[in-house]
Parts: sequence; structure tokens; C-alpha cells
Amino acid sequence: MTQLSEFQCFDVSIEQRVAHIQFSRPDALNSMNQDFWLELPRCIESIESQTDARVIVISSSGKHFSAGMDLAVFTNSKAVPMSGDPGRMAENLRRVVLQLQDSLSSLEKVRLPVLTAIQGGCIGGALDLVCASDMRYCTQDAYFTIKETEIGMTADVGTLQRMPKLIPAGIVRELAYTGRKFHADEAQQLGFVNRVFDSQQAMLDSVMTIAQQIAANSPLAVTGCKEMLNYSRDHSVEDSLKYMATWQSGMFRPTDLMKSFQAKATKQSAEYDDLFAVKGLFEE
Repeated sequence: MTQLSEFQCFDVSIEQRVAHIQFSRPDALNSMNQDFWLELPRCIESIESQTDARVIVISSSGKHFSAGMDLAVFTNSKAVPMSGDPGRMAENLRRVVLQLQDSLSSLEKVRLPVLTAIQGGCIGGALDLVCASDMRYCTQDAYFTIKETEIGMTADVGTLQRMPKLIPAGIVRELAYTGRKFHADEAQQLGFVNRVFDSQQAMLDSVMTIAQQIAANSPLAVTGCKEMLNYSRDHSVEDSLKYMATWQSGMFRPTDLMKSFQAKATKQSAEYDDLFAVKGLFEE
């Protein structure tokens, strides 16, 4: 098992090529404070560049997954000045929102699949986060809400952009306009979550099993799946098919395919090479 540097908001460990990020501030309902927004993309980057992980699982501690955005983020005068020229203030706020969006988009941009395991409340910004993950699982007591509407603002870091690609647009509009809670059974019925579990431990056990199944596959094939699925979501079928052909002509090699066939012939598990680590330009 590999242990990364410590974070203020997360406990992170890697075991059997699965990285587990667990929110670690249950007394504060795992609210997304200033440290959270800075640490999340740094954590994802560290996992991708410093470990052999092939899958990321995000879970939480305590009664609730996360109470969402800590409003102190928007009352910090260093990030969001409260006085001065209105145009400059607006330009600054726009940039802050883009930075917050980028923090959550790190889950989408990372080449590893990201699975989220949700218990209790998944509120506001936390819903933005899980919408950016590849798959979502939850406990029977879980509930979700686009809370921003209820407190007088428009959700701005991803839910309104990603959720209509996950569930019917009319349902998203109802949830956004009303701000009402939707619970685990409805979330599963809508296809927002893959599965609902009776307890958090049962959920984690199952999600870790799924993660290990993913990690056992060729990492090049898995990252290709994520790349194609994300691209196809945002482009036409024709464009996506062309991109698929281009990807396959460049990335496909018979090495992993032969390892798979040999493993099946000998009734063993195939051992695939890791992808090259993601590094900054000219970093060793």
C-alpha cells in the first residue's frame, strides 16, 4: 500500500492499484472549504503522477457525504474583493468560479476512472462533484439536492452542465428550479446512481470490488474507454466515430491483446504494464 502526503480535507491511500480518497472532516459535515478546493486537484494529480493506481474511489466519513460549498469561500476578501470597480469585481468573480469549476473538472480530466460512494446528504457543491465522476453509488439514506437555488443563487460549478447528460433534462429542470431533495430510490430509478446499498460498509465493499475489477484490465484500454465516452458525450456520433478511429490507429497495439489471450489460455490473470506516469514538462 502507498500513502501519499497528508491533506487537510482527505485521507488518501492506495492498495491493489486502487486509490481511495476519503473526506475526513465529518464534524464539519465535510463541507468544501478553501483547503478542499485547493487540495482536490492536487490530490488527483498526485495519484496520477506518483502512484500505480488505475482507479480512484471517493468516499466520505461521518453521517453525510458533504454539505457542499463552505460559504467562507465566497466571503474571503482575498479571493473575492467586496469593494472596488464593479466591472473589475465581476471579472474577478468570474475567474474564481472558473477556478472552482476546474477543481471539480479534475475528476473528469484524469485518465483514471473515478467512482463515488455517497452516504447521507450530498448537497450543493457536493452534487457538482459527483456529477463529474464516472460512476455513482449510494446508501439507502442518501439524498441529493441542488441547494443553491434555495439560498438564492444559480448552481455554478458543474451540476447544470453535467446532470442533463446523466438524467432526463425535464427532471433536471424540476430539481434545479425547486431545489427539492431527491433520495436514493429516485436517484437509482433515474439512472443517476448505479446501485443503492443498505449500509455504508456494504457500499464500500462492493465499490472496491468493482474498482479492483477495473484495475485488473489493461489500463490503456480503460483510459481509452474514458476518453471516448467523455468525447462522445460532447460531440456528434460522426465526430466521435472519427476520433475513435484516430485513437485506435495511434494507441492500439497487440501487446495487451496477446497478454489477455495468453492469460485465458493458461487460466491465469493477465499482468498489464502500467501507463507512463503523468509528469510536468521535463520533470523526471
